[in-house]
Amino acid sequence: MQDTQKIYSRRYHDVSLKVIPGHFVTPNSHINHYIDMTTMKTRQSEAQATAKALAESYVSSTVVDTIICMDDTNVIGAYLAEELTKAGILSKNAHKTIYIVTPEYDVSGQMIFRENTQMMIRGKNVLILLASTTTGTTVARACESIKYYGGTISGISAIFSSVSKVFGHTINALFTKADLPEYKTYKAEECALCKAGQKIDAIANGFGYSRL
Repeated sequence: MQDTQKIYSRRYHDVSLKVIPGHFVTPNSHINHYIDMTTMKTRQSEAQATAKALAESYVSSTVVDTIICMDDTNVIGAYLAEELTKAGILSKNAHKTIYIVTPEYDVSGQMIFRENTQMMIRGKNVLILLASTTTGTTVARACESIKYYGGTISGISAIFSSVSKVFGHTINALFTKADLPEYKTYKAEECALCKAGQKIDAIANGFGYSRL
């Protein structure tokens, strides 16, 4: 595992990614760079700047009733709701404000919603917010779950995404592989790093990484 690098957005100069080169195993793939968004998700000024940048992808004709915050993006999600409201994004909720929901997962990794939160999904226009997506598998599961609970997907936002579309929905990402061209993702059985004998540095997911 090498030293952390910082990559600045070409469009939003106050938003940056911290990138750690190495060999990481995620739930769905092996990757050669871990993108550390810890301060972006927890530091007020960074979370607010990130939310403001994400909000620019949506026009006033978009309807958002609920934001599903995955990968510990709750703080960004709250600021995003505020930015969308200021931008004139509509909400059909009776109270004219947006729900912020953190999903729960079952043992198979499928997103689930309890009785007390299902009303925030059923019949609602839902925006999915993620820290990052590499293969699109997690996003696809989220889309399936939201549809199962009766929601309509009005948008998908990610800070970093190596895929552009999932289930026909465009992923509005602040950073893509164009910003990090050396970023690679592999299926576990096809990992070039494993074949080259490079040891695994850490196990990673949307919440962080743990060194081996």
